[in-house]
Amino acid sequence: MPERISDAEYAVMEALWESSPLTASEVAERAGAARGWNMSTVKTLLSRLLSKGAVDHEQDGRRYLYRPVIARADYVASESRRLVDRLFGGRVTPLVAHLAEDDGLSAADIAEIEALLRELKR
Repeated sequence: MPERISDAEYAVMEALWESSPLTASEVAERAGAARGWNMSTVKTLLSRLLSKGAVDHEQDGRRYLYRPVIARADYVASESRRLVDRLFGGRVTPLVAHLAEDDGLSAADIAEIEALLRELKR
């Protein structure tokens, strides 16, 4: 798994996970426009992601096409594990208890968790 990525870099990754390959201009349209990023900012973020091994690129004429190297599901799994390890000693139960205590779980969330637990018991 590559180095951890920042929130800004994650926004670029989301654009690439949604559709790739993309040019820097296309990434700027998809991820940067709503955030007020200029092309220089997007290119800096892409450069950082390249050096971290999270994205790769290939030359297409005078432009580069960028694509993610890691799958979104793999990155989410890694970050989730890191969160649970760091904040909850590697245990998921305290995380769920914390969410439940802070009213972070809706009735629908609880029903989904119950269904998941039933499925895992099989």
